[in-house]
Amino acid sequence: MNKTKNIHNKNKNKNKFIFASIAIVIALALIASPLVVMDDALAIHKKGNKAKQSIEQSQSSNQNGLCVSGISTFFSCNNANFQHQFNSGNNALAQSGQGENSAEQSISQSQSSNQGSVVVSGGNTIGSGNNYNSQSQTNTGSNAAAQQG
Repeated sequence: MNKTKNIHNKNKNKNKFIFASIAIVIALALIASPLVVMDDALAIHKKGNKAKQSIEQSQSSNQNGLCVSGISTFFSCNNANFQHQFNSGNNALAQSGQGENSAEQSISQSQSSNQGSVVVSGGNTIGSGNNYNSQSQTNTGSNAAAQQG
C-alpha cells in the first residue's frame, strides 16, 4: 500500500507542477503582449495607411471601309460595332491605425469607336456606307471604404 500511496503523491505533485508552469506561461504572455505591440500602444511617431484600388475596363474599335465600283455597291462598305461591358466586382477597403489614412478607389469603364466609310459608285448605293455602333456599360459593383485613425 505504501508504494501505491507514493505513486499517487508523485502524480499529484507532477500535476501541480504542470498546472503552475502553464499559469506562469499565460501570466508572462499577458504581461509581455503590450510590449510586443509597442508601435501602436506606445507610439512616439504617427503612422498612416495608404491604399489604391481600381477596377478598369476599356474597349476600342476602329473600322474603315472603302468601296469603289463602276456598277452597283448595294449594301456594301457598312461598319457594325457592338460593345458591352459588365462589371459586378466590388472594391472594399478597411484601414485602421494611428495617423493619417489615405484611400483611392475607382471603378472605371471606357469605350470608343471610330468608324469611317467611303463609297464611290457608278450605280446603285442603297444600304451602303453605313456605320452602326452599339455600346453599353453595366456596373453593379460598389466601392466601400472604412477608415479609423
